[in-house]
Amino acid sequence: MEMNSILSSFSVGCIKLAPGPFNARFELNKQYVMSLTNANLLRNFYLEAGLWSYSGNGGTTAASTTSMDSPDQWHWGWESPTCELRGHIMGHWLSAAARIYAQTGDMLVKAKADHIVNELAKCQEANGGEWLAAFPETYMHRIASGKYVWAPHYTIHKLLMGLYEMYTIMGNEQALEMMKGIASWFYRWTGQFNLEKMDELLDLETGGMLETWADLYGITKDEQHLELIHRYDRRRFFDALLAGQDVLTNKHANTQIPEILGAAKAWEVTGDTRYRKVVEAFWKCAVTDRGYVCTGAGDNAELWMPAGEISSRMGVGQEHCVNYNMMRLAHVLLTWTGDPAYADYWERRFYNGVLAHQHRENGMISYFLGMGAGSRKSWGSETGHFWCCHGTLMQANASYEPMIFMEEGGGVSVCQWIPSTVKLTRDDAKIEIELEQDGQQGIYPMSGWSVTGTIAITKVDIPTIPVHRPDAFVYKLTIRSNKEAEFTLKLRIPWWVREGVTVQVNGISESGPFTPTSFIEISRVWRNGDTVNVEFPKGLVTESLAGSPDVVAFMDGPIVLVGLTDGERTLNGNSFEPGKILTADRERNHGWWNHGYYRTIGQDRGIRFIPLYEVKDEVYSVYFPVRQDHHS
Repeated sequence: MEMNSILSSFSVGCIKLAPGPFNARFELNKQYVMSLTNANLLRNFYLEAGLWSYSGNGGTTAASTTSMDSPDQWHWGWESPTCELRGHIMGHWLSAAARIYAQTGDMLVKAKADHIVNELAKCQEANGGEWLAAFPETYMHRIASGKYVWAPHYTIHKLLMGLYEMYTIMGNEQALEMMKGIASWFYRWTGQFNLEKMDELLDLETGGMLETWADLYGITKDEQHLELIHRYDRRRFFDALLAGQDVLTNKHANTQIPEILGAAKAWEVTGDTRYRKVVEAFWKCAVTDRGYVCTGAGDNAELWMPAGEISSRMGVGQEHCVNYNMMRLAHVLLTWTGDPAYADYWERRFYNGVLAHQHRENGMISYFLGMGAGSRKSWGSETGHFWCCHGTLMQANASYEPMIFMEEGGGVSVCQWIPSTVKLTRDDAKIEIELEQDGQQGIYPMSGWSVTGTIAITKVDIPTIPVHRPDAFVYKLTIRSNKEAEFTLKLRIPWWVREGVTVQVNGISESGPFTPTSFIEISRVWRNGDTVNVEFPKGLVTESLAGSPDVVAFMDGPIVLVGLTDGERTLNGNSFEPGKILTADRERNHGWWNHGYYRTIGQDRGIRFIPLYEVKDEVYSVYFPVRQDHHS
């Protein structure tokens, strides 16, 4: 029995990003994904299957160190042939490629991904028809005997996830058959263990194995795949959550979140309400009761921080896999409940996580984002690191669009305000809804040079550009349809909006109320050319650090600002009046507004502030003690 949700995703390919800064980040990621060679992605799988070997200087002449097949051209770091985690990037890559194809329709992406799946099938056949990994089956036998191996389940999960999305998104039937073969191996392997032994095995990092078995069962309805769901149910963790215990503090967040995503999928495909209760108990423990730093993170160095005592954990900072998987979980809960608070959370972690972890010029990953004074991003390389975050970076920046528009009944909900279009049908009407963002009358994060901006500064017979940087996000929705269509359009009002929200349909104002963290509904018969203009006023605000009320971070709308300073600096002023501590700085550059650029005023030492996602190699600080002056 599959369970219904309040919101649902549009079919793959219905939503397309519009040209602009967000699409530029997507394209940067696409370029990197496509730059990884087939030979390097497959190398360790070939090696394990006996389809490739390298003898180095074993011949009668010296081997070249510069040929395409020499070690200096291989993938290293966590993809090294000597690393136990090798092969994890393959699954991330397949997922990213499938989503990139869905967004672009680029046949080169499809051809490359289909070829790689076909080559993996050859490896699986060479291994006997079931086992498929970049490491030997003996890794699984070693963990069963109590010996430590670095997370083989985790790596297998990534591969299964990639194959699943190659099937469900790209329509590759071969990928599904390969999943079934892997499932047969694991069904037989786990069949030898009793419940206690399985609990012991699941205490190692299993990644999202539960999720992939649920994914597979959702397709096949095979009783063996249902049994794998039951066997990979992490009872010790789930039962403790249901009992109201805090089994998160100082535990490995990377391990736990994928298990909860597995519980979520298990509820969706089995209807067992226990799984849904596990997910809800986890969110309460991880987010509601724990709190988070201004970026939305409740983790530091991959561990959950103590509830309400975050100030003592300002170390290496949030980790990208945690960020990405919590966004995935928030999206699941949004679909189940329709509660816009989950969309608010997703937005916070998108701007201050996904975009902030990605280098805005070369697309590389920063494993952690430090929250402490004097932090610096440490960037991975193209082929030398391949951390876990390297993989989730490829996925995260390949899949913004499913969260923008969602379906609810016969209506359309705008859940994220990212410029894009969605195509849909209602009865006989073929409809396109275009979401645009105005970067002149409002601010547009990550803006740079554009034709639109150049026209704005050269033409004089168009609306005047504001004298100073606007304090609002300004959007326009345009409905195009071949015939009239009646449906409800729902618009999310974000948590950060100030008073003065305006919504106009064909120039006529809606009455509201426009409450932060809510949806407004516009139900009508829509006609071709109808428009909805939306303006969200925003402002500079502070958020206190849990456990240290006089230590604050500055936010401009949903976006975290950081001070470019190499150590802790105390600011003077009233933290409830941030506009008297910071003032606009370098607000305009040619044809665009520099969103989030500020500098201090009235301080012992001047500090410039920029958005966290703008930081490349600068040393920065997120939080600042404020010496309160309530008369300022």
